[in-house]
Amino acid sequence: MLQPDFWNDQDQAQKVISEANGLKDQVHEFYELSEAYDNLELTYELVKEEEDAELQAELEGELQVLTERLEQFELQMLLSDEYDKNNAIVELHPGAGGTESQDWGSMLLRMYTRWAESKGFKVETLDYLPGDEAGIKSVTLGIKGHNAYGYLKAEKGVHRLVRISPFDSSGRRHTSFVSCDVMPELNDDIEIDIRSEDLRVDTYRSSGAGGQHVNKTESAIRITHLPTGIVVSCQTERSQIQNREHAMKMLQAKLYQREVEEKEKAIAEIRGEQKEIGWGSQIRSYVFHPYSMVKDHRTGTETGNVQAVMDGDIDMFINAYLRSRIS
Repeated sequence: MLQPDFWNDQDQAQKVISEANGLKDQVHEFYELSEAYDNLELTYELVKEEEDAELQAELEGELQVLTERLEQFELQMLLSDEYDKNNAIVELHPGAGGTESQDWGSMLLRMYTRWAESKGFKVETLDYLPGDEAGIKSVTLGIKGHNAYGYLKAEKGVHRLVRISPFDSSGRRHTSFVSCDVMPELNDDIEIDIRSEDLRVDTYRSSGAGGQHVNKTESAIRITHLPTGIVVSCQTERSQIQNREHAMKMLQAKLYQREVEEKEKAIAEIRGEQKEIGWGSQIRSYVFHPYSMVKDHRTGTETGNVQAVMDGDIDMFINAYLRSRIS
């Protein structure tokens, strides 16, 4: 960061600063945990000598807090996969069900936005397609911050909602599905071969939530990768050039993710494993009626505090999933 040309590449400079800040935070947390442990040892010695009930209760409370902090710190240390430290690209796509599933998509959009903000991450809406009456048809978010992808990779999969639909005049119970796709934003030094002749680039007018025009010019970009059929769109910037740069990064991430999934599929076939693909393979269920519960089907982690989850409190599910992968 002391190099005279450090700020020549603004994006790369921000990535370096974000990673450096993440490492500084980890070192700072380590020293704070070490100090808290030393203080607990002193309190424990006092409890043994004085047998003070109030001091005992204080010790137990501080021990619980330290245990939770240690578990969180351990989790950060486990985020060591190649792209865990990268920014994340998150896509939400409602399934069949019209307005009901589109509204569920907007609820998940709010949940992930709240979660990211609570972590101090920056959230950018790269592409937004509003629903016909409510909610979203699709949305793409760029979530920027140290270890954003490492955490959010736990959210990749289908999310299922069961509730009494506010859009059904008969008050019937509905089940809705939204798929969440998560990819790492790749650095410029990662080479994914994309030939210009394999691309079809279309421009269109960007629009935001509620359908209002963000820009009256055709600045939004849609890129189709002809060999794979992968389509990416970006309308976050007013400049067509900037939107094209964002879209190319998204395409690069999708092609990388496709390579990873093909390798995992090949390994699974060698091992004789079969993975169920489709709406039946949801990773998590959110039940609002006839009872309140959110349950992750991969780890068995569940809670009855549905409102807290929808307000972005999803760390329990992320943590349990990440731990399950190394156990």
